[in-house]
Amino acid sequence: MYTLMKPILVRQILLEKGMKIFSIHDFERLFGLSKYKTKYFLEKKVKEKVFRRLKNGLYCLATDLPREEEIANRLYVPSYISFEYAMAYHNIMPEISYVVTCATTKPTRNFNVEGKSFVYYNIKKRAYTGYVLIKKEGREFLIAEPEKAIVDYLYFVCLGKKVINGRLMVGGLDRDKLFFYGQLYDRKKLINLITKLYDK
Repeated sequence: MYTLMKPILVRQILLEKGMKIFSIHDFERLFGLSKYKTKYFLEKKVKEKVFRRLKNGLYCLATDLPREEEIANRLYVPSYISFEYAMAYHNIMPEISYVVTCATTKPTRNFNVEGKSFVYYNIKKRAYTGYVLIKKEGREFLIAEPEKAIVDYLYFVCLGKKVINGRLMVGGLDRDKLFFYGQLYDRKKLINLITKLYDK
């Protein structure tokens, strides 16, 4: 199989399998290669600009670059898009977020890919919920529901790690969901903040 690994064929197979982003292990399993041959092939094709390395061990096709939302979900697993990025996506805050902000149960991490910053904030395991799978324009990604995005954000405001800048558009949000997600963090200050914000 290794001798037949032509870039055009490889691209076709990866796209057919929906693998815009893939790990060394994914590639090894899909094409039946050894770990050594897989690493050699991927590194060679990165130099030839067939693939791009997103981080150590994670790649994508250079000809079919995934969107930043798709990259966000694969850079650090488990994770879902939340906080400022999700709030801007759901029109809760008017400003565009130039950083892709995500929630994870793993330690907080930052990545820089193709000049874009991806920040992952650690949240409690019991609060790791309230996200949905969006399928749009040939892409798929996990993102917080509007109510969960703002609750995740306000939790970090309570911790003094974020500051509310500008007006948040909360009028159309589900009040019951806001308080349900708020209770997952088990922090009275957060519930008080949600009450104050929603009742303005």
